[in-house]
Amino acid sequence: MTLDILQNRCFDEINIGDTASVSRTLSLRDVQLFAAVSGDISPTQLDSELDRQLGPSDLAAHGMWLGAQVSGLLGNQLPGPGTVHSGQDLEFLATVPIGEQVTITITATAKDPASRRVIFDCRGVNGRGETIMTGTARVIAPLVKVTMERPEAAQVSIQSHDRFETLVERCAQLPAVPVAVAHPCDESSLGAALQARREGLIEPILVGPLVRLRALAKEHGFDLSGVQIEDMPHSHAAAFRAVELVRLGKAAALMKGSLHTDELMAEVVSRDTGLRTERRITHAFVMDVPTYHKPLIVTDAAINIAPDLDTKRDICQNAIDLARTLGIARPKVAIICAVEGINSRMVCTTDAASLCKMADRGQITGAILDGPLALDNAISKEAARIKKIDSIVAGDPDIVVVPDLAAGNILAKQLTFMSNADGAGIVLGARVPIILTSRADNKRTKLASCAVACLMASAPLGDGSTTIGG
Repeated sequence: MTLDILQNRCFDEINIGDTASVSRTLSLRDVQLFAAVSGDISPTQLDSELDRQLGPSDLAAHGMWLGAQVSGLLGNQLPGPGTVHSGQDLEFLATVPIGEQVTITITATAKDPASRRVIFDCRGVNGRGETIMTGTARVIAPLVKVTMERPEAAQVSIQSHDRFETLVERCAQLPAVPVAVAHPCDESSLGAALQARREGLIEPILVGPLVRLRALAKEHGFDLSGVQIEDMPHSHAAAFRAVELVRLGKAAALMKGSLHTDELMAEVVSRDTGLRTERRITHAFVMDVPTYHKPLIVTDAAINIAPDLDTKRDICQNAIDLARTLGIARPKVAIICAVEGINSRMVCTTDAASLCKMADRGQITGAILDGPLALDNAISKEAARIKKIDSIVAGDPDIVVVPDLAAGNILAKQLTFMSNADGAGIVLGARVPIILTSRADNKRTKLASCAVACLMASAPLGDGSTTIGG
């Protein structure tokens, strides 16, 4: 019998001493899911910075997770489909750290022909051979033989953002990157820079009016001791000086403060004093979407309004280089349009086909491109299957390239506000990474933006030394 087929054992087929077992590894997502189901949302259950374990005192989530493994054995293996659960009496004897494998075994110990009740001994053992759970379970065994396909597991979102947390943690192994912060003259931008400093991600150089920065720090309780400040009278001067610090080699990245993005970017793209390269400057969001199975890069959502084919080529290549810096050896790129077929009246579809051919000819390197793809079949393997799209990119992209800024901005904000996603904004194609944060960003997102810049500034392309969770 294959793993995709479930077959039960009727009451008469069960003998005293029959056993079934399953091995599972406890993950942080399991903790969060069962804590949410139980209603126990205490920091012990949910804070990934604490012990990351469930113990005897954490009875709700602990008992639900281990008890669920017992229920799964009873309902799927022994007796299997058609089993009616009567009850469980379980005792938990030791902690279960996240990442530890547990083996649960059930053994039939008693039968009652009159009621078709079967009693099972239940035991859980950790990877070190220690007993962590004992008890019994009672069921009414099925009377009718059942053979069925295993149902597809439900897709459950627990709104976790552990990928960004992992990204920040991995930057702890790298030296803090000197970052010129242009005009951080509000609580959001100044607080973000100082928080990233406390986390060891960056060493900020605050470029702005000294008196105003000190007053802001005093008002909000920020500590400026040991922080370098470049006294500039206004935002225009701050933008110019921040870019100049990069050209002088005193900063390895830029960070936008409370000035407008256009004001900073005007200095970045200046032909005489800016940070231009042979590439077009583009934007990308590194997004942690709880309902998607890995990090997703969305580009371009902030810089290029209506990119032509040459600009889209640089948008693709910049995003590919970013993905490879983050540890994705050969990223998959989905070029998004409204439809998946080429239509001469829709320029985005012909551009998508041209970009794929550019990749074939080596004009775009380091990735697998496919397009045009509509968003549904780009993100969903099932949608691609239904539409008979044969593609290794469809349903599994690392990067989605949108047709224009409006589409990218709408997509990123839909993911943020309707799917509880976080998006770390970064400007690519300049001499150094440029961190773009918004006042609406939460602390996690701001730190992730700094972490992305830290990795880009510290790790040579393609060294594979740093990755983000998938």
